[in-house]
Amino acid sequence: MSLPSTATAQLVSLASEGEHAGNHESLSAYVTGGGALFVLLLLLWITTRFNRDR
Repeated sequence: MSLPSTATAQLVSLASEGEHAGNHESLSAYVTGGGALFVLLLLLWITTRFNRDR
């Protein structure tokens, strides 16, 4: 098999598995989103602390 056809076959099998997979019961969208927002705000704060030329 060539590389593109192998990659396509793997992506098709991965996509078909994703249809039947549900979200994990312990994951909360609010906690995940809040954690991501916190991390991004922390990175923004760190970036502005190092940018002393403004």
